[in-house]
Formats: sequence, C-alpha cells, structure tokens
Amino acid sequence: MSLQSRHRADLAARLGGQVPPSAGFTAHARVRALARLQAMGLPHGRDEYWRYTAPDLLNGPAPSLGAQHPQGQLGAALNPLVLTFCDGVFDAAASSDLALAGGQIALLSRAQTDLHFAQDIYGSLEERGQTPVARPFAALNTALAQEGVLLHITGKVVRPILLNYVAKSDNCDVMLHHCIKMDAGAEASILEQGGLGARGNLVIEADLAQGSVLHHIRSQTSDDAALAVTHLFARLHGDSALKSFTLSAHGRLIRNETVIELLGDHASAHVAGASLIAGPDHHDDTVFITHQGRACESRQVFKNVLKSGAVGVFQGKILVRQSAQKTDGYQISQSLLLDGDSQFLAKPELEIYADDVKCSHGSTSGAIDETALFYLQSRGIARAQAQALLVLAFMAEATQEIANPDLAEEMRAQIEMVLQRARL
Repeated sequence: MSLQSRHRADLAARLGGQVPPSAGFTAHARVRALARLQAMGLPHGRDEYWRYTAPDLLNGPAPSLGAQHPQGQLGAALNPLVLTFCDGVFDAAASSDLALAGGQIALLSRAQTDLHFAQDIYGSLEERGQTPVARPFAALNTALAQEGVLLHITGKVVRPILLNYVAKSDNCDVMLHHCIKMDAGAEASILEQGGLGARGNLVIEADLAQGSVLHHIRSQTSDDAALAVTHLFARLHGDSALKSFTLSAHGRLIRNETVIELLGDHASAHVAGASLIAGPDHHDDTVFITHQGRACESRQVFKNVLKSGAVGVFQGKILVRQSAQKTDGYQISQSLLLDGDSQFLAKPELEIYADDVKCSHGSTSGAIDETALFYLQSRGIARAQAQALLVLAFMAEATQEIANPDLAEEMRAQIEMVLQRARL
C-alpha cells in the first residue's frame, strides 16, 4: 500500500462515517475543513513537523483512562466563572451561570443560527494556520467538533473564565472547539484545567482587536494515560497582547501547537511552557509565530524537566515578513535531564525577510548541577528536597511569564505538588 493510500485509509477509519453538520453558521467552515483534511490526510512520521513525535497513537483507537490526579480549582481565589465539560459534553450542573459582565458566552452546540458573532472566527484562523505547515488534527476538529465555548469579550472582564475538563469514560474521543472574539480595548483571562478525555483534540481560535489583552493559562496535570493534541490559533491586531502559559505534568502523549499572527503594529505575544515529564511519556511543544506588523514583540520560553526515558520536543519558529520592521523576537528552550535515559529534541527556527530586527533563539540540554546540589545538601537539605529546589529555580523563567501573581504562585505550587508525588 502506498503512503498516500495509507493516509486515505487511516483518515476513513478515523472519520468512521462522521459528516459535518450541514446547517448553522459553522456549516461552510466545516465543509471547507473536511476538504482540507481529505486533501492532506492524517499526519505520519515522515511529515517534517511530526518527525520527533510519532502520531500513531493519535491516529489509532482511543485508549482507556489512566491514573487520575485531581487538583483544586484553578484560580479559586479569583472567583472564576466555571464552565465544565465532562467527556466533551457541557455539564450545566457543574458550571456557573453563563451571564458575564463585560462579555457574552454561548455554547457551540446551542448556537447553530445563521448569524453569530463567531461566524467570522470559526474555522477561519485554523484555515489560515494551515499555511505553510499542514495541521490535519486541527482541520479534523473544525470539521467535526460538536461542542465548545463561544466568547465575545466587549470590555474588561474581572472574573477569569475557567474551562474545566473532566474525563470519566474509557475510550472516549473528545473534540472541543472554542472561539474568542476580543473587541477593541477588551481584556480577559481564560483558564483551562483537567483532562479532555482518553484522547482529546482541542482548538482555540482567538481574534484580538486593537488594544485588547488576552491572558491564557492551561494546566495539563490530570491523567497519566491521556493522549491529546491542542491548538491555539491567535490573530493579533495593533497594540493587542496575548500571554499564554501551559503547565504539563502527565499524559502518555501530549502535543501543544500554538500558531500566532501579529498583524497590527506594536502587538505582543508571549508563549511559555513548563513540563515535568517521566517516562514513558512524550511531550511536544510546537510554536509558529508570524510577524507582519511593525514594531511587534514575541517571546517563546519553554522549560522541560525529563526523567526515566521521557521525551521532550520543542519546535519553535519565528517568521518575520518584509513589512515587519523593528521586530523583537526571542526564543529559548531548555531541558533538565535528571538521568541518562531521557532525551530532548529541539528544532528552533528563524526565517527573516526584514532588515531592521532584533531576533534571537537558543536551546540547551543538561544534567542537574551537582555542585549546587552538593552545596544545598551540605546545608542540611535532603537530596530530594535539594533537587526539587533546583527544579523550581530552573522553571522560574517560564512561570514569570504569567502576569497575574496569584496564578503564577498557583502554577509554582502545582510544580511542587508534582515533585512531591515523586514523579521526578
């Protein structure tokens, strides 16, 4: 069987006869997404952007759930508005009222009218993100996702919006698609926590108008056996800002893709991640940031701690168009290997067509500093505790990207909790 035939066969099996809904404001986008997906097929190991992460598990049947690691409500001290999804289905009983001061909330499953505030967003940013790199799982999601949150932020929203994911069923294949429309000058914080399901596919499309600010924090620390691929597509207009942070500590295979376009002048995008992974888990951060507006800033800061045969992957690219003069692009990916069995695979890229820019990237891997470890032990600190302190210090640059000090402290506390569980 040729590779192309295999692609078609795998896609047919994955679709399982499902067809996109033919009515409502998403219908046209779904048809286009299915056509894109059928043209590109599902990813395989020969694909350039999947060379470090074999997608076989994501292409196959959904697995059984693994050991669960419950945690307290993220951002509880900030009184978040909670939207709970159990196995991909909205759970009204475990959710807050949908009324939101400074914005509007709707559910994808209940918003199939012909005219909707999300009609220019759903599938649009995902489609733009397919060039120059194909992202088949995102197209699959756009075509078939039945549920998600549609957010229209019109002002400064004080309460964070918490998207709480609960996984209860084995072999559950979950797709969620969220759309966020930020009006000019609007500001909001979106939090995510929990496990999507045994196998999850998440897409977030965020359109940031002039001067708007979006904070995004995700905690992936719930299920040891989870398979998940997430996508954040963001379009930033002039003077807007996006700050995104993800903490990952569990999951058999997790791939987080972030695709950002800085279209307007003086826009800013910060993307950060902290991962604590023990074998046989595999974690992949793939980021593609395009600078098109003038005097825009982007930062990519990723820290990985790996042990017992774990694999960490970072693929980060900064593309600077000719129009993007005065660009400031920064990219760093670092890994701390706690034994000789783990590995970190990095592919940092810069592609620059402007001549007045400041761009840099770096990637390093190394063992824990034995001199620092010995110093702490010589002061009466047990080895395990000393190692935990050094790990926390190593993660500091990533957690400092979180703007809200209370949420930054929560992320640091979650890192400490993972270390106390003796995962690392």
